[in-house]
Amino acid sequence: MNNVSRIICLFVLGGFAVAADFARPANAAQENQAVQVIEVTAKKYEYSPSPIRVKLGAKVQLKITSLDRTHGFKLNLYPDGAEAKGDPGLIFSSTEDCFTIETGTPTVVEFVAHTAGTYSFHCCNRCGLGHGGMKGQLIVEP
Repeated sequence: MNNVSRIICLFVLGGFAVAADFARPANAAQENQAVQVIEVTAKKYEYSPSPIRVKLGAKVQLKITSLDRTHGFKLNLYPDGAEAKGDPGLIFSSTEDCFTIETGTPTVVEFVAHTAGTYSFHCCNRCGLGHGGMKGQLIVEP
């Protein structure tokens, strides 16, 4: 291959690399953003901390550990008071509805906060007499 052919080949390959960068999805920057990790504990009959505060657009990872017995964790997809239709305000990386929280073993709940507002969560695994009051809030701040 002569020098001219090599130069042309480099320009063509460079053009492909630039085109590939432009072809990346718009949310690729979001995929590369750092994950905000929040340690949460569950125990008879509360979550700590609550409320949990995150910024709009944040990729969040809740690491929830039970301190006493098996609990559950269910976080609403839509802000409190909003109709449960259309695009959800929280986009989860899992399709799981009720996460089981085992004693001493962290359960990871990962999502992206797309809409500002207050989101309620509660225990979804019958855990005793105070089960109905085991609730908390996630606040997505603008």
